[in-house]
Amino acid sequence: MSRYPTRHAVSAGGLVIDDRPSGRWVLLIARRNQAGTMQWTLPKGGLEEGEDHAAAAIREVREETGIECVITGELGVVDYWFVWRDDGVRYHKYVHYFTMRPLTGSLTGRDDEADDVAWLPFDEAMARLAHHNERQVVGRATPVRPSR
Repeated sequence: MSRYPTRHAVSAGGLVIDDRPSGRWVLLIARRNQAGTMQWTLPKGGLEEGEDHAAAAIREVREETGIECVITGELGVVDYWFVWRDDGVRYHKYVHYFTMRPLTGSLTGRDDEADDVAWLPFDEAMARLAHHNERQVVGRATPVRPSR
């Protein structure tokens, strides 16, 4: 039996892909963790009242990156456990991920939830991602090799 009460949380997010002549680029955000270290992740966040997973993913990507996107596929669900120190609750979180294609927008049009946002070549994005489960999700989107 856990010493913490347990709750479930649901979020949705996206892997924004831009296939360029130089190869596949993806969009990541960075936030500082509790220790102050910058951690690169996929944009994601909680569902608002009446939203489904897809609508939440599109909204969260737009808010955190400034880029309006369209969903092109589903990447699956990642689940993990964590304890939120502020409320002493243990959470079992489920994050629904989608592949997305950028339509319009600018990285300067984002909110202040993320400390940084960057387009990165696929391999560099894989190396920067802080969480193993997100690397697995991104790995499902096989990189496009540049044309010669």
